[in-house]
Amino acid sequence: MNEHIVKSYEEELALLDKKIAQMGGLAEHILGQAFDALERRDPKLAEQVVKSDRHIDDLERDIEEQVISMIARRQPLADDLRHVMAALRITGDLERIGDLAKNIAKRALAIADESHPKPLMTGLRHMVDLALQQLKEVLDAYAARDAERALSVWRSDESIDSMYNSLFRELLTYMMEDPRSIGLSTHLLFGAKNIERVGDHTTNIAETIHFFVRGVMISDDRPKGDDTSSTLFPAS
Repeated sequence: MNEHIVKSYEEELALLDKKIAQMGGLAEHILGQAFDALERRDPKLAEQVVKSDRHIDDLERDIEEQVISMIARRQPLADDLRHVMAALRITGDLERIGDLAKNIAKRALAIADESHPKPLMTGLRHMVDLALQQLKEVLDAYAARDAERALSVWRSDESIDSMYNSLFRELLTYMMEDPRSIGLSTHLLFGAKNIERVGDHTTNIAETIHFFVRGVMISDDRPKGDDTSSTLFPAS
């Protein structure tokens, strides 16, 4: 292959990685902002998050267009094909994380005038801190082509699930003890579920990185600890 063509191809792949990093950084930023808006009862910040999600959507379209163009023009094979397909899959998960952050911001708008129980907010804060840490780790793993680091993130998803299970039960108890809190608690419950789903998408990214780097899927069953689907309200 002509040296000029090779260099141009490498530059396109590097640009793809740069866009992924930009999109990932924006997803991290608005997820943190969305929770801050919820915690501080800040509707202006919540509205800013809702607007910022559009930038993530724009980046997703830009990356999709570049990937389609590269496949059509370059006809990548082997490692290069895994690279562009990994970028496409990661883009989809980052876009969903942006949507989940936007959903949290909308919850913040809905309950901006309500007083939030501090213990519940502390639990949510721990969840979002862990989700942000895992998202940063997996984006760093992609940049470093580090399959082991991605695998470590993949294994840690159960921690977020455990936090979600605990918070779910706390919120149920809170609603049963004070029916006036049902509206607020429902919004917080959906907010917690959004954070748990961020963990799921981060785990998806980790799986994609592992396949990109090593060429094989993770063979173990995905670690999951969310048992809320089998939880019932106790009889009153």
